[in-house]
Amino acid sequence: MRVPPFERYAVLTQGAASFVVGAIVGAIFYHSIFTANFEAVMNANSDMEQQLSQYEVDLKELKQFKNKHSVIKSVLPLQEDTRDSEGEAIVFDELTKAELKKRVRANLNALLGTSIYDIGTNSKIARLLLDDKVFTGIYGNSYTIEIKTMLVSDNVLQVWFQASVLKPSPG
Repeated sequence: MRVPPFERYAVLTQGAASFVVGAIVGAIFYHSIFTANFEAVMNANSDMEQQLSQYEVDLKELKQFKNKHSVIKSVLPLQEDTRDSEGEAIVFDELTKAELKKRVRANLNALLGTSIYDIGTNSKIARLLLDDKVFTGIYGNSYTIEIKTMLVSDNVLQVWFQASVLKPSPG
């Protein structure tokens, strides 16, 4: 039995190999674009869901306190950038930021309906309750928060806080 000479098919084999390599490179390029777009859509969706839930809560709270003009009607937590020991900013993903804000808001909802003129005593209570509080189970990590500033403006309690990842203890 004779083996056919493959020298005749060298150009055809090279062309087929070039086509397959081009298809693989094109698929990798297309998949990277698809993944980047999908991640952008997921982040936008997460932001919109967070805003929608915040608006629903604000609407409920505003209806509850619509006839009271000197009380805290809603809580708006704002996360500041956190720096590590070398001075570089620690970046949190959007889902973690949203969950931290949600938990801080839930802890500060006890201040809703209180007088805005008692913010001095309320801020001390909030600092005692929330400073160095550990939030566990947020996407596999634990975080501590530190309240930096509290301000009441237009019946909205704005709270600026910094979060840091809690390092697990060796053992």
